[in-house]
Amino acid sequence: MFHGSVVALVTPFNEDFSIDFDAYGRLIDFQIEHGTHGIVPCGCTGEAATLAHDEQKQIIKYAVERIEGRVPVIAGTGSNNTAEAIGLTAYAKEVGADGSLLITPYYNKPTREGQIAHYTTIAQQVDIPIMLYNVPGRTGIKMDPDTIAELSQTSNIVSIKEACGSVDQVTQIRSLCDINIMSGDDPLTLPMMAVGASGVVSVAANVVPEKVAAMCNEFDNRNLEAAQAIHYELTPLFKALFIQSNPLPVKAVLAQMGMIKNVLRLPLTPLPADQLKAIQPVLDKVGIGSILTAN
Repeated sequence: MFHGSVVALVTPFNEDFSIDFDAYGRLIDFQIEHGTHGIVPCGCTGEAATLAHDEQKQIIKYAVERIEGRVPVIAGTGSNNTAEAIGLTAYAKEVGADGSLLITPYYNKPTREGQIAHYTTIAQQVDIPIMLYNVPGRTGIKMDPDTIAELSQTSNIVSIKEACGSVDQVTQIRSLCDINIMSGDDPLTLPMMAVGASGVVSVAANVVPEKVAAMCNEFDNRNLEAAQAIHYELTPLFKALFIQSNPLPVKAVLAQMGMIKNVLRLPLTPLPADQLKAIQPVLDKVGIGSILTAN
C-alpha cells in the first residue's frame, strides 16, 4: 500500500473559507487519472492545523467515498493530544480509510518514551496500518532511528514518512529495521529510494502527478537513468514549491491551473503575485504552462 507517488493533497477552500468539496473531487480525479499511487487527505499540505475535527472527518469520509478503492487513502489523523489522535484515527478506520498518517506530537515535544507511548497507544486501540510522520521542521522534535526501530515492532506500525531532510536518516533506519520508508521531501525522493525508501508522500505531485509517479515507476523498474532524468527535470520545481511556507506556492500554482481558488486559512496568506511570476519559467519548463493553456 505504501509505495510510489502518494500525494499530500491540498484542501481547497471557497472565498468564505468553507471547504470546496467540488474542487476537492476534481483534485482527486485529476490525481488518479494521472497515475498517483495513493492520496493523503488532511496532512500538513492539506492545512490540517486549521481544520476543525468535524471538518477533518468530513474530508476523510468524502475522500474515501470519492476514491472508491481506486488507490489507497492514508488519512492524516495526527495530533499532539493522544486522545484526539485516537478519535480521529478510529473514525478514519470506521469510514474505510486504508491507513493513517500520524505526525510526531508537536509543541509539547515528548521524550523518546513519550513518543513511543503516544504511537503504541494509538496502534493498540485502532487496528489500522499506521505511517509515522517524522518532520522536525514543523514539530520541533525528531524521532531517532532507534525509536523508529522500536516502534516498528508494533504490528500495525508499518511505515514512516521521513522528512528530516537526511538520506543518512533513512540509511540508519534501514540498518536497524525493515519498516517501509517514504520520503517526505520531494528533492530527496530518488536518493532516499536508492538507499531503501519505497516512494514519496509528495507536495509536487499536486501539480505534476504523472511526472512524480513516473520517476517512482522508472526506479522500481530499474530504469535508473530515466528516473534520474525526471529527478533533474523536477528539481527546480521542487525548490520553487518551497519558496514560501507550504502550501502557499502549490496552492497558487493549482489556482493558476484553474483547479482551485487561491484561498488559505489564516494565519496563512496567499503567495504574493511577484513570487508566483518569478517561478513561472520553472512551471513552463516542466509542462504546467501547457496545462494552463488547455484549461
